[in-house]
Amino acid sequence: MPEAPHPTDPETARWQAVLAREAVPACGPFLYGVTTQGVFCRPGCPARPPLRRNTRFFADAADAEAAGFRACKRCDPKGERARLHAEAVAAACAMIEAAEAMPSLAALADRAGYARHHFLRLFREVTGVTPRSYAEGVRARRLQAALAAGDRVAEAVAGAGFGSESRVYEDTAKHLGMTPGAARRGGAGETIRIAHAASAMGPLLVGATEKGVCFIGFAEPPEALEGDLRARFPRARIEAADEALAGTVRAVAAFIAEPASALALPLDLRGTAFQRQVWEALRRIPLGETRSYAGLAAEIGNPAAVRAVARACARNPVSLAVPCHRVVGSGGDLTGYRWGVPRKAALLAGERAARDAGATKK
Repeated sequence: MPEAPHPTDPETARWQAVLAREAVPACGPFLYGVTTQGVFCRPGCPARPPLRRNTRFFADAADAEAAGFRACKRCDPKGERARLHAEAVAAACAMIEAAEAMPSLAALADRAGYARHHFLRLFREVTGVTPRSYAEGVRARRLQAALAAGDRVAEAVAGAGFGSESRVYEDTAKHLGMTPGAARRGGAGETIRIAHAASAMGPLLVGATEKGVCFIGFAEPPEALEGDLRARFPRARIEAADEALAGTVRAVAAFIAEPASALALPLDLRGTAFQRQVWEALRRIPLGETRSYAGLAAEIGNPAAVRAVARACARNPVSLAVPCHRVVGSGGDLTGYRWGVPRKAALLAGERAARDAGATKK
């Protein structure tokens, strides 16, 4: 059994992160060395934790190597193996992007220089999806671009690489989040009900389709909030529905004032497969907790996609319901927030207070 950390040890937080195998330590990034083995590891290394007396902590790989330690082969603390894998997968992704039809798994694996089963596992680890799912995402982007440019549906479907229109209509949510015709029309033919209200953080706007809430915005002038929604659905019919959305608006305003529990609402989320994957991961972050962008990327199985995760957070159309305010920088800094960093700080403080109050009652 590992030794318990001494309560006065200034590095207790790091030691506890090692024992808990925290991939993204709450105390900040670091590496640890094992003196009996001469290796250094990430805190999340799957190897059995060393004894505390045999453990040294380092700020980075350079410090560890300067002290005479070598990189662990299991957790790859220098990221060399991960870099090679990422480069191989990036080349495969480029091959998919450039091809008119989906390349075979054998062709992709040969291009990457791995056996098929090994390549498939690497591709999933790096991107979070299979090569076929990635290719479907490429086709979906091509289809979206063609429809937005005004191409006829049949031409756009063929140009994107789909065999027939029926394949797109079979699962419109998967490819577009709406029917091809609706995408081409910029939401024309759809009705979005909206309701304005006041909140503890200023003006509030909620928009909803028949399926659920598609937009939540706050802390800006009402006309700016409505302009944001209209930019997302430029040709949709927008109609006031204060009474119909009264309950939803009250729930959102109550959360802003006192975030005592998760904001559970029926949602109509429209985005790429990757964006929806990030948004679902955001919804799984418990009240009062945070994740770093790198940590969130790791959670969805795509550790190299930190910037893409940040972009998906920025494109989140339903703030609060999809809690992008719970994502912070690697050092714990609040970074940017669509509705202002002070409001992000206030939301997180309110959530932590509610969580701690709940724990005290128990």
